[in-house]
Amino acid sequence: MHSLYKYKPLARIRQRTRWKRRYYKAKYDPYKRKNPIANMKTPNVFDYELWPYRAEVVIIGGGLTGSATAFWLKQRLRVEDWTVTVIESPSKFDMSRSLLSTGIITQQFSVPEFVEMSLFTSEFLRHAGEHLQIEDNDPPDINILPMGFMHLATTNEQADQLQSSWKMQIEKGARVAFWTKDELEQNFPFMNFDGIVAGTYGLENEGCIDTWQLLAALREKNITLGVTYLKGEVEGFQYRRATTDYTFADIHGTVDTEEADSEIHSRKQLTGVIVRPEMHCASARPIQAYRIVNAAGPWAGDIAEMAGIGKGPGLMSVPVPIKKRKRTTFLIHAPDCPDLLDMPAFFDPSGVFCRPNDMGYNFVCGRVPTKEEDRFINHDDLTVDYNEFYEKVWPVLVKRIPLFKNVKVINGWAQLNDVNVYDDAPLLGEHLKHFSLYTMAGFGSYGPQMAIAAGRAYSERHYDDAYTSVNLRKFDMRRIMH
Repeated sequence: MHSLYKYKPLARIRQRTRWKRRYYKAKYDPYKRKNPIANMKTPNVFDYELWPYRAEVVIIGGGLTGSATAFWLKQRLRVEDWTVTVIESPSKFDMSRSLLSTGIITQQFSVPEFVEMSLFTSEFLRHAGEHLQIEDNDPPDINILPMGFMHLATTNEQADQLQSSWKMQIEKGARVAFWTKDELEQNFPFMNFDGIVAGTYGLENEGCIDTWQLLAALREKNITLGVTYLKGEVEGFQYRRATTDYTFADIHGTVDTEEADSEIHSRKQLTGVIVRPEMHCASARPIQAYRIVNAAGPWAGDIAEMAGIGKGPGLMSVPVPIKKRKRTTFLIHAPDCPDLLDMPAFFDPSGVFCRPNDMGYNFVCGRVPTKEEDRFINHDDLTVDYNEFYEKVWPVLVKRIPLFKNVKVINGWAQLNDVNVYDDAPLLGEHLKHFSLYTMAGFGSYGPQMAIAAGRAYSERHYDDAYTSVNLRKFDMRRIMH
């Protein structure tokens, strides 16, 4: 008793010291300081010899999806010791939708979860200046261009499907109008609705954004929150073999080579990534991680293959069906067409889309190919074929709006979209074998408006072990496994 009493004051002193340290750490928290210069966290400029060896969460892909995920993770838990690292490849930015996307924001989907995600994104973007502002700096401008989107139906069956989706959208809180052919002609007399039965038109929370400005604002905000951006290429994954006190032969009595390899493979645990820094003659470096997010967009399928998904036995035999798909967009000038205030953005049943680009008479248009046509496209060649506009896009534009007869092509570009070739739906969720690997890809052309909501959904899964806002369980790997 005497010895315990002797060391009791020392324990109290240590405890008081620890409380005092925590008190002053909270009092002078860097996120609460009034001085904006002292408050702002400076970007981490890494010497590659000081490459980080571990992180709580490693995000593969620094585009909109990866940056939005990092934002929601650090926004909820602002602890400097809790690290989030984003690995990006700058050489791929000029091909991704984060830079080249048309930035469409719409709620006209047939899937309820998409409508809820888009509504949240619209509300977030409405107050983006407040969410992404850095201390006393000017709020970032993401150049929101409000406009309504029009979807058309050419048959009674398509009209019924359009009306069914419209009713669901209204129940979810979207502001969308369902119009017959006569009502469409009354509201848009300059358009030709021959062969059209009905259509829907967005009245609120729809438009376009500058995706590059949104990404820049997210990255700057993330850096102030403590997110680390690393330039490099992921070349593989680290594994740890689960240790046990028995062997395969102890259980089964005999050792079959194929079954033994399967048993060893099933006991491997994914613990980190191997990254090659983007510098001359750099060697690959490992980074241990508690969770890994595959937000590589068009290259998400390739990243999954590096982890052995689609190449191993059992659950590892089913690949991640995310493929890169080439999509071409054209910027045209049509001086005879109505201005932004009167011109809708429309999707024709043939796959052609068109939307105003600014307050002038410039329009962004393109065409989504059919699945049969998509098979014959060289998705590695991003050369723009202007014959596609003159042969497949322009005739449809002139048929729908005769004022497009006098147009001039200003520019054209090709980008890579991440498309789920299994069912054209996104893939959101952890792998059934590697629970620490979470895939977030397959959004296609709607990636920019889904990225913000998808990042929030992952933060809910990470902290709460469940989707608390929008239940996205139906988009995980289980549907593909089955």
